Amino acid sequence: MDNPGMSSLPSNDAARAAAAADPSAHGAGLTWRGVLAAIDIGSNSFRLEIGQLSRGRYRRIDYLKDTVRLGAGLDGEGRLGEEAAARGLACLARFRQRLQGIPPQQLRAVATQTLREATNRNAFLERACEALGHPVEVISGREEARLIYKGVARLQPSALQRLVIDIGGRSTEMILGQGSQALRAESFRIGSVSLSMQYFPDGRFTAPAFEAAQIAAGAELEEAFEPFAREHWVEALGSSGTAGAVSQLLAANQITDGRITLAGLDWCIARCIAAGSIDALNLPGLKPERRAVLGGGLAILRTLATQFDIEALQPARGALRQGVIFDLDERLAAQRDPAHHDLRDDTVVELQQRFHVDVAQAHRVQQAALALFQHAQPRASLEHRRELGWAGALHEMGMMISHHDHHRHCAYLMGHVDAAGFSQNQQRRLADLVMGQRGGLRKIELALADVQMAWQVLALRLAVLLCHARSEPDAQAPTLQADPRGGGALLHLDAAWAAQHPRTLHLLREELDAWTRVNSLKLRVQS
Repeated sequence: MDNPGMSSLPSNDAARAAAAADPSAHGAGLTWRGVLAAIDIGSNSFRLEIGQLSRGRYRRIDYLKDTVRLGAGLDGEGRLGEEAAARGLACLARFRQRLQGIPPQQLRAVATQTLREATNRNAFLERACEALGHPVEVISGREEARLIYKGVARLQPSALQRLVIDIGGRSTEMILGQGSQALRAESFRIGSVSLSMQYFPDGRFTAPAFEAAQIAAGAELEEAFEPFAREHWVEALGSSGTAGAVSQLLAANQITDGRITLAGLDWCIARCIAAGSIDALNLPGLKPERRAVLGGGLAILRTLATQFDIEALQPARGALRQGVIFDLDERLAAQRDPAHHDLRDDTVVELQQRFHVDVAQAHRVQQAALALFQHAQPRASLEHRRELGWAGALHEMGMMISHHDHHRHCAYLMGHVDAAGFSQNQQRRLADLVMGQRGGLRKIELALADVQMAWQVLALRLAVLLCHARSEPDAQAPTLQADPRGGGALLHLDAAWAAQHPRTLHLLREELDAWTRVNSLKLRVQS
């Protein structure tokens, strides 16, 4: 639901009017100390949440929402159309005005199913970054589900075993959890926008259309039947837009107290069929922005109620955007801790175990790479250092598939595995890093246009090279620094060490040659 039990604004117009009337409501007049913000770039709506955590309690400061219907802009080839893209960019530009002056580390913008699907998403993401003035991260379906549960569990705590459902525009997330822990999280490619476009394309409601929509939803959700079966949970909660809208509709018409029941859903569907079309449907509590996607949302909810024996779906406080804020708060706390440990570190350890990584060798390469990088780029961000560390820890993950071309297998796994805490953007960056650990560099030449990426790749390659005998580099091993002549990297080579390590020296000569073949950092050796 839109209101997670905190102060809320009734509409975008009200929010903008309040901001205009009160200069302190604008970002420029807001003290951002301790304030966090999250943007949920959904398939139906874009939402901005601004909040503050103090002594474990959450206080909403502001909430803005625009019905963008980005998901309706995907064509048959999965390309995002210009009209939908323009609506999304205009919304992000408005959010940017509200967020004026916020420190970048206190904001996180995440995108969901539409941009997971869009074949031209990178072009949109570049424009979105420009419009918002901040990067946009695409998160996987399971990561979206994890963050949804995090928001619900924090704002509506309970020790009961729970099923949390979030029906978005183009995906539906289902999560089993208890307390603060999500035990099982899945995402299914069915949503209120996509189903409405397919089965109610002209805005007409018929009984056969509702029946066909439920069959389609049931087919998509069928594989969830056993893992999310009734015996695994005690209560069911519905998070975010679709569940919130139907809950409000049932309460406004005094059908239920806001709980979503099978009888209540049948009443809603009957009213739609009786009206015959979206335009003729006139029900108290039905918001204008929900009319176009109501049919698909009702079909999914009824399918869930019957297929999973849900007697009553309670509207939940908390959703993806609050989960993002709570997750961001934990990351910032980790940065303040000398160990810098957050969920992503746990995920890396789990991946090492799953893919039987030689942990001792991974640690050697990780530490060597970090030492080289720190010496050469002492002002690099903590996040860049941590990315290099994770790449070092996982650089041999592909060995489980094959020793031959293991870096390519590793890159594929890193780019596609479900990795809790990581966005798809960051996973692709790590995939480029581990792809570049050996061999020619032209395969990642586009990624090397990012100077920090080039330094990360160089540090990782040198670390792999120095640890190639699966032993620690000795104290006289080469060191790396930015070339004082400008624009390149300088490798300091001790002559006595070089004489004692002819094989490593041979590999270093090949490394010099590799960097001459790409338009990136220029590597020079000084002995």
